[in-house]
Amino acid sequence: MNWIAGGAGAAILLPLLAVGVGMPFWIAGLISVAAGGGLVVMLAPRKLFDGLEGSGAARGKIEFARDLLTDAEPLAIRLEVAVSTIRTQKVAERVRHLARRSREIFAGVEADPLRVDRVRRFLTYYLPRAAELAEAYAVLEKSGNRDTTRLAATGDLIDRLDAAFSHYATNLQEADLGNLDIELKLLKSSLDEDLGPSALPAPSDPGKNPDKRRA
Repeated sequence: MNWIAGGAGAAILLPLLAVGVGMPFWIAGLISVAAGGGLVVMLAPRKLFDGLEGSGAARGKIEFARDLLTDAEPLAIRLEVAVSTIRTQKVAERVRHLARRSREIFAGVEADPLRVDRVRRFLTYYLPRAAELAEAYAVLEKSGNRDTTRLAATGDLIDRLDAAFSHYATNLQEADLGNLDIELKLLKSSLDEDLGPSALPAPSDPGKNPDKRRA
C-alpha cells in the first residue's frame, strides 16, 4: 500500500507542477519522484523493535517476541471487528474489553520484549481462542435455529477469558513494579552511602508496626 500511495502521489503532483505551476517538466519530475519516495518511506509498515539491539539469548528473545506479536495483531483486529457484529450488548462490551486488554499487553511487550515469556500462553492460546469464540457467538446469534444453550456456554467462556486477559495484563504490570522496587533499593543504598542511613525502611521492606516495637 505504501508503494501504491507513493506512486499515486507522484502521478498527481507531476501535472500539478508542470501544468498548473508552469514548472519545467524535468524539475517537476524530480520533485514528484522525491515526494513519492517520501510517502513510500513514511507509510512503510513499522518493524517491531527496530531500535533495539541484542546479542545471543536477548536477540533470540526479541525475534521471538516480534514473531508472536506479528501473529497476534490480526487476532486483536478480529476481536475489534467482532464487537460490531455481536447483538447482545453485554457480550459485545466484554469482547471490546478483551480487545483493549490485548492492546495493553502488546504495548507492554513492545516496551520490553524480554518479558514476552510472561504472556506467551496468552498470545499463543488464549487470544486465538478468544477471537474464535467472539466470532462464533455472532454466528450463533444470527442462526435461524437459535441455540440458547450454546450461546450461554460461549458467553460464559468469553467472561472467563476476560478474567484471563486481565490476569496477564496485571502480570506485565507487576513486572514493572518489580523493576521499580529494585531501582528504589539501589537508589536508597546509594543515598545511604553518600548521606548516611535513612530512617525510612527499604522500599520492599514491610511496614513496621509501632505496637510490635513497644512489645
